[in-house]
Amino acid sequence: MKLPPLSLYVHVPWCVQKCPYCDFNSHGKKGDIPEQEYVQHLIDDLKSDLPYVQGRKIHSIFIGGGTPSLLSADAYVRLLSEVELLIGFEQGIEITLEANPGTVETDRFKRYAEAGINRISIGVQSLQEDKLKALGRIHGEQEAVNAAHEAQSAGLNSFNMDLMHGLPGQSIDDALSDLQRVIALNPPHISWYQLTIEPNTQFASKPPKLPEDETLWDIQEQGQALLAAAGYQQYEISGYAKPEFQCRHNLNYWQFGDYLGIGCGAHGKITQPEQQSILRTEKVKHPRGYMDLTKPYLYKSWQVDEPDRAFEFFMNCFRLQVPCDKKAFENYTGLKLNAVQPAINLAVTQGLLCDEPHSWLVTNKGHRYLNDLLELFV
Repeated sequence: MKLPPLSLYVHVPWCVQKCPYCDFNSHGKKGDIPEQEYVQHLIDDLKSDLPYVQGRKIHSIFIGGGTPSLLSADAYVRLLSEVELLIGFEQGIEITLEANPGTVETDRFKRYAEAGINRISIGVQSLQEDKLKALGRIHGEQEAVNAAHEAQSAGLNSFNMDLMHGLPGQSIDDALSDLQRVIALNPPHISWYQLTIEPNTQFASKPPKLPEDETLWDIQEQGQALLAAAGYQQYEISGYAKPEFQCRHNLNYWQFGDYLGIGCGAHGKITQPEQQSILRTEKVKHPRGYMDLTKPYLYKSWQVDEPDRAFEFFMNCFRLQVPCDKKAFENYTGLKLNAVQPAINLAVTQGLLCDEPHSWLVTNKGHRYLNDLLELFV
């Protein structure tokens, strides 16, 4: 077992309001956010995780939420300075911050760039007012467009626009129009994914009427053709990028890299070669509990059992549109290839996978029926 690259995930739990489809750990803010106090807790949380670093530098940072753009640039100057001091950054590190267009004012992205953030992910979801209202978004169409223009002029290395399809009452024309308008804004990266109804959300308790499966499939096929024609390469299930603009942080997830998770409810994955084990961590979820100095930040941790490692590896790696390296499987799971060969053979027989000498490659059928493919490794 070998150490993979190490990333850092930072969670900011507050939102202006909770969206009805959202199952992330987010909390509608009431009054002012305790910004400086929370940043200090993030730093202290990171210090408690330093034994997991094992001599590595940080490969990438992703600041998610919630709505991280509710925090000021000064907060991120302080946080990122401490991370670099405590652990250090790899050369060319990617540092991404999620932003809601409804929280972006003039020059805010520029100030984030000056703080050290070099990639922004803008949660657009739709450019149609009725769809935004149905999704409970606090921004309008023009704010989303303005946010894209702000990102283009901020001096960032890259920016992403998040866009959903399969929305309540959405036709094929609606979905493709949304996508075409986002493409016209020319972001280097587009995350384009289907709305799913998750448990414990408002949509789960009162499900909206979503498009039929046949419509969803037509949207997917025609949308992928539009993205390809515009020069976007699909490199994972919902990730489309211009050449050299793939999200390095997400790639580390999909390639079974390690990551520290700090902040409310943040999860981490740590390889421990000496113990031949993989550790999962989860931090205290609610802001009040997380910032309670009488309690530890760590809510729970657990070892990934050997029988589960193959499934977790493939659950990530098979999302990608590139070959899955066999040597990486052995290095990062501590398992031998013969442990999964029967399931691999069955996947090949069913037309879901190609078994090459040094790698595996998911077929088009395998990507369409990814859940069926993954079930072979349970």
